[in-house]
Amino acid sequence: DVYVAIVGAGPAGMVCGYYLAKAGKHVVLFERKLSVGGGMWGGGIMFNEIVVQEKAKRLLDEFGIKTKCYEKGYYLADSIESVSTICSKAVKAGLNIFNLISAEDVMVRNKKVTGLVLNWTAVEIANLHVDPISMRAKFVVDSTGHPAEIARIVERKSGIRLKTKTGKTMGEQSMWADVGEDTIVKNSKEICSGLYACGMCANAVFGGPRMGPVFGGMLLAGEKVAKDLIKKL
Repeated sequence: DVYVAIVGAGPAGMVCGYYLAKAGKHVVLFERKLSVGGGMWGGGIMFNEIVVQEKAKRLLDEFGIKTKCYEKGYYLADSIESVSTICSKAVKAGLNIFNLISAEDVMVRNKKVTGLVLNWTAVEIANLHVDPISMRAKFVVDSTGHPAEIARIVERKSGIRLKTKTGKTMGEQSMWADVGEDTIVKNSKEICSGLYACGMCANAVFGGPRMGPVFGGMLLAGEKVAKDLIKKL
């Protein structure tokens, strides 16, 4: 049993885990791939640089990540330094990260998401008939990025109505960085009892646009969800 189980170790998920761990909460993070960091490693088309706006720069400063001003209100950071530093600081704060593990289902009790169903990613890739195991969590955070995997599982299998206009995942919209950066923070919140959307997943759930290699909103989204959960825990 844990307080919070996060699925997806992209920047939003790791930042969320960092602040929860820093607050002394028992939090674990599951990543289906070998490496953490999601799409942050490659920056924009593998240029290895990311863009962060003014209001998110304080988070990079807190992590000790170097930035340089590109123009008023916008800063550049090295994508490799950003991922590796956020991961290191999160683990040192007490976040437990388990890579190569996939969340293939959720636990639901009385219309509330109460945990995850887990298996090794290798089992999934090899298409082996191996039963998964389950774990309980007071809250689950979907930070699986564009696919919004956990939200879609809940929608498909549980009959729970999500807190969107349609009651279902609305789908990510086309690129519009200015709007996407604001809506990603606004949309990172509880989407049904026991389940939060965080980061790019939130825009996929609520129908917001994608942003490209602008990562300030991702960091702010992780911080916001962590603060919301800390209040509830």
